[in-house]
Amino acid sequence: MEGEFDFVTMSSKLQNTLLHYHSIPEDEWHLAKKTNDVTVWRKQSEEFSGSLYKCEGVVQEVTSRIMDYLRPGPYRLHWDSLMTTLDITKEINQSCLLVRYTISGMLLKLISPREFFDFSYTTTYEDGILSCGIGIEQEAGRPDCVRGFNHPCGWFCVPLQDNPEHSLLTGYVQTDLRGMLPRKTLEFAMGGSLTNFFSELRKALKA
Repeated sequence: MEGEFDFVTMSSKLQNTLLHYHSIPEDEWHLAKKTNDVTVWRKQSEEFSGSLYKCEGVVQEVTSRIMDYLRPGPYRLHWDSLMTTLDITKEINQSCLLVRYTISGMLLKLISPREFFDFSYTTTYEDGILSCGIGIEQEAGRPDCVRGFNHPCGWFCVPLQDNPEHSLLTGYVQTDLRGMLPRKTLEFAMGGSLTNFFSELRKALKA
């Protein structure tokens, strides 16, 4: 694996891409879904024909603990109901991982289960943390799953200035689920799954 990828270059490029997304002006985003404590926007992706989603909300916990639950690791599989398997296939260093995982079907199985293989990178950002990832093309894996692909995605988590015990969590997601799926079906599924993601994360942190 190490001979196939330049992990230093990949990490730097991935981080810069997420910083670019984080600097996109507000007027370029279109509201996709809003609840009392989470907002989801979308815009045309620069990477593929689908959408780049931005989701944001305040989480009542310190940044480091949120990221322990959010990034690939032992906690994630226990609280994220969409994720059905999670295997860290290679730990390159403390910041870089190769991860294979599967997600369950969505919308009453209208969207069938998917499998992903990602490069994951975690680093500091201002007073907080950035955990980001990108898909790696691999040969077909599980026969019962469609192989999906994550274009650059990630989560910024920073403490609130007026209350460091709470954090602002901002995510950028652009997942190509592949398969013959109508665009409106994908948009509906993504909006709902992102707001539910925040809800499940908050419940896990309180527990």
